[in-house]
Amino acid sequence: MKFDVIVVGARCAGAATALLLARCGARVLVVDRGAYATDALSTHALMRGAVLQLRRWGVLPAILAAGTPAVRSTTFSYTGHDVTVPIEPRFEVAELYAPRRTLLDRVLVDAAANSGVELRYGLRVQDVVKDARGRVRGIVATDGRTAYEIEADLVVGADGLHSTIAERVGAETVVEGKYATGTLYSYWEGLPVDGYYWRFQTGASLGAIPTNDGATCVFVSVPSTRFGDEVRADKASAYRRLLRTASSAFGARLDGARMVEPIRGFGGQPGFIKRSSGPGWALVGDSSYFKDTLTAHGITDALRDAELLARAVVAGTAQAFADYEKTRHDLSRRLFEVTDEIASLDWTDERAQSLHRAFSSEMAREVRALAALEPLPCLLPSASGPREA
Repeated sequence: MKFDVIVVGARCAGAATALLLARCGARVLVVDRGAYATDALSTHALMRGAVLQLRRWGVLPAILAAGTPAVRSTTFSYTGHDVTVPIEPRFEVAELYAPRRTLLDRVLVDAAANSGVELRYGLRVQDVVKDARGRVRGIVATDGRTAYEIEADLVVGADGLHSTIAERVGAETVVEGKYATGTLYSYWEGLPVDGYYWRFQTGASLGAIPTNDGATCVFVSVPSTRFGDEVRADKASAYRRLLRTASSAFGARLDGARMVEPIRGFGGQPGFIKRSSGPGWALVGDSSYFKDTLTAHGITDALRDAELLARAVVAGTAQAFADYEKTRHDLSRRLFEVTDEIASLDWTDERAQSLHRAFSSEMAREVRALAALEPLPCLLPSASGPREA
């Protein structure tokens, strides 16, 4: 079996990368150890750059058709006051969205399949295959019964935070974070929120994100060093207690709402930026760039880098991959640094507001960079038919 590109991981980063490469004529295989259209830990929130890309790729209509609510404002709630910022129409985007991952990942995977991508679920990658010069030439994967060696000109690791591909190719960590937050979240009905809502106070933070089926994702975050002690005895009690710690007023609003899914948690992980490409391999999504979930920018990162990587692969030169590395790092570094300081949960109201302004400024720079990319006809939805043999 031989492919132009193997993408390991069928979540939003991997599915988007595969979709774009297939539209440009590559023979692409996506393997994933999980199953089709399953849920994933996620903050759901799409920022302007992500909405811009989904619209350009022609996949946003499917997300809207599923009833994903429009987000027209963001509220930052501090100890002393709230600041509500309307979403102003810019760069073809007038509204934001926060689709469930069962929807977003499925839409991207289906679009990839319709563009000719071959998908294989239930395959766990054990190793990469290298030639005598050390260049990656494929993968070894197993379905639990049989091991398969699959050859490709390029292997893309989109296999998440603890990436097997990143480990096997020895991807170097170039930036490391100092802080991490642990998070508990669930979904609530009967809790109307007007846009994204973020509450910040020293030691705790919460967020409310309107998503599909009339539900609102409500999360609460505390320093990861405190997370284990808080949740070990009783996750449900810890969730309620921490929500009221972050905002007693918001916690009281939940008394009139109904929790419709089990509480889920993530203990936290200090952020990192890793080298993103090498001989015969590349990384995208959390496998190469992860920052604390508190700023809810991870999906936007993933979609941005999927397109930057796809453009490098289409160009096919060493300089193009070097440019991918440079551009990705340039657009990520300041966002990473600001997120890391926010994740300390140790600041004054004034400092928190300053950090949010800096983050907003960097997101605006990111959107300008995406909007300025020269159009590649093969990335457009009109080119999304299956690849001819």
